[in-house]
Amino acid sequence: MTRAQGGDDERAGGTARYVMIGGFLGAGKTTAMLRFAEWLTGRGLRAGLVTNDQGGGLVDTALAGVRGLPVEEITGGCFCCRFNSLVEAADALRRGTAPEVLVAEPVGSCTDLVATVSLPLESLHGDRFTLAPASVVVDPLRAERVLGMNGARLSDHVHYIYRKQLEEAEIVVVNKIDLLADAEGAARLERLQEALAEAAPHADVLACSARTGVGLDAWFERMLHDPSRAAAIADIDYDRYALGESLLGWLNAEARLIATDGGEFDGNAALLDLLGRIRRALDAAGHEIAHLKATLAVEGDPYELAAANLVRTDDAPVLSHRLAEPLDVGRLLVNLRAEADPAVLDRAVRGALTEMVGVGCEVVHLEHFRPGRPVPTHRIASRS
Repeated sequence: MTRAQGGDDERAGGTARYVMIGGFLGAGKTTAMLRFAEWLTGRGLRAGLVTNDQGGGLVDTALAGVRGLPVEEITGGCFCCRFNSLVEAADALRRGTAPEVLVAEPVGSCTDLVATVSLPLESLHGDRFTLAPASVVVDPLRAERVLGMNGARLSDHVHYIYRKQLEEAEIVVVNKIDLLADAEGAARLERLQEALAEAAPHADVLACSARTGVGLDAWFERMLHDPSRAAAIADIDYDRYALGESLLGWLNAEARLIATDGGEFDGNAALLDLLGRIRRALDAAGHEIAHLKATLAVEGDPYELAAANLVRTDDAPVLSHRLAEPLDVGRLLVNLRAEADPAVLDRAVRGALTEMVGVGCEVVHLEHFRPGRPVPTHRIASRS
């Protein structure tokens, strides 16, 4: 697709390419989505993004906004349960910047998205959307654990969701291959790709690093040009799916951080310190983090921010965006997903905020909960 081929039609309300980048929590979907949007822009194509979460106050939306990308946010449930909201978000983007490519990132704990999102879009709105192949992104270290290659930290019921995500994929993308840079890295990657090919028999397995850009072009070209031939998962147990989701605690928080001495503080160091304190609290209690990410923006300037995340309890937080200068007041967003009671997450986050040195905290909003049972708006088992 090029602008010359499709731009005028899309501005007049024609079809837009719908690209869904799925995968489990912490796989690097957001980084990949932002990279893809930049890649599209570099080829003269307009991109629009749709972020999604069970709760509000999303780090992903803030990261898209800081790049000046048009983005709509859907909260309160996954795309499957908020299907009409997804269509409305896509329409809002089409009325605004008229993107030729809509890039959607579903909640990382959801599966059965081909049957409940992709095929209904094709069936009900095929005059407005063409579907890209269904991509599922995986973190190699998490994938090794789920597939029994390197020990497990999450429960079998959560692993059920992970494996069902693989089962419905048309393209499985091993992201973060830069994590496999040791002497055994090439052999580990080869073994992992073989295991993924077995777990996802209908998918092609690619490898890349969204952080460094290695290997992205081949995947992005396929998302832009290849047709989708996705099929619904043949056998999915919604009781087990719901149980797996219910084992995950969810916490989203917004707070103001204020230098206690009336001066300024190092926002980058403060963000890493905060995530480190949360990690240690959950590790001490024996809970596995699925994903912890946060942004700290200069109050009044959401485009100037630091961002950090970690994707395993035995990991360390890493900055992906840095503040250029110290600040006196900042706006903090925290999104935490872990296999733990939500009340445990609440205590860990509030305790970490209280313990920060040289920084006072005013909690503006905090919600913690377990996801409810998925109840899709539509489910189509096969193409007609």
